Amino acid sequence: MRRWATVLLWPCLLLALPLAGVLASGRSPAPFLDFPPRTPFIAHAPFSGVVFGALGLAVLAVLAPLLRGLICAGGKGRGAAPSPGRFPWWGTAAAVALLAAWCLAWNRFPWFEGLQPHTFPLLWVPFIIVVNGLCQRRTGSCPMRRAPGRFLLLFPVSALFWWFFEYLNRFVQNWTYSGAEYPPAAYFLLASLSFATVLPAVASVRAWLESFPRIAHTWRGRALPPALGHPAVRYAGVGLAALGLAGIGVWPDILFPLLWLAPLVIVGGLGAAIGAPNPVAGVFHGDWSVPVSAALAGLVCGFFWEMWNFHSLVRWEYSIPFVHRFQVFEMPLLGYAGYWPFGLECLLVSRMVMPPSTRP
Repeated sequence: MRRWATVLLWPCLLLALPLAGVLASGRSPAPFLDFPPRTPFIAHAPFSGVVFGALGLAVLAVLAPLLRGLICAGGKGRGAAPSPGRFPWWGTAAAVALLAAWCLAWNRFPWFEGLQPHTFPLLWVPFIIVVNGLCQRRTGSCPMRRAPGRFLLLFPVSALFWWFFEYLNRFVQNWTYSGAEYPPAAYFLLASLSFATVLPAVASVRAWLESFPRIAHTWRGRALPPALGHPAVRYAGVGLAALGLAGIGVWPDILFPLLWLAPLVIVGGLGAAIGAPNPVAGVFHGDWSVPVSAALAGLVCGFFWEMWNFHSLVRWEYSIPFVHRFQVFEMPLLGYAGYWPFGLECLLVSRMVMPPSTRP
């Protein structure tokens, strides 16, 4: 009973907290619940060199040890590197389809006008298959063939997963969509088809990265103090994250990074409370290979998300307070730091779908 109560507490907390913050501030929740989301109504703070520099230094302080270890790690692992095989025929077919979809997404052919707004899944389904082909070539196996039923289940779970972040974004309005408008039912269906590719893409890239011994076996770093895993510390972290998530509805310009950080703390902390397997437990013994591969997978997918978005008809545009400068495609430079914790969130959710014996 306690386990199910905690599982039900996740969505209640994650959905209710930002709305509770809005209500506590005395504002109407109606604009935040408008569907489909239309005109932005939050005026963001202008660029600040001081804030940009401070956040940039904070990001470098976190990432520098990870990047240094990744670069300096030797090529020797606990196991031998896999023997490359042949790239499968279905991977080649998917690569051709991906190149064709890329061409269609970045051009405006008159004969393709009716499908022009819907190129996102046309790009990402072949991408997922190509990355699985790369895994197959390196290891002789891949997530979509090793556990096809579980892998397919990632698609609907992924749609729900990203709809949650769309909901949180209503309280900070860091991105908006342009290029097409649809009635609510059509918007939900078409958006869900695109959102369904997020988890399979990140899980597939992570599986491919973990086929490299430099990432999968040799990543060693400083062990986290065991005290950080104490239940009291976990619950304190969940409590602070919950307050932060409520706060984004009140101070969106100050707390917007918590859109990515707070769900990670809440889901991880409550998962530990019910005895769910912790995929990053190795960090307490100095093994950072899993979180590094997950974070890198988020960053790799983030690069392709932003690149293919850049010239697409239906696209997202950003408005990030204080740091909206030095864009790489549409994303401000510091915005890419959000893909690191997002990769970990994808790991937590995908591991719930794919059990240990069939994990990607």
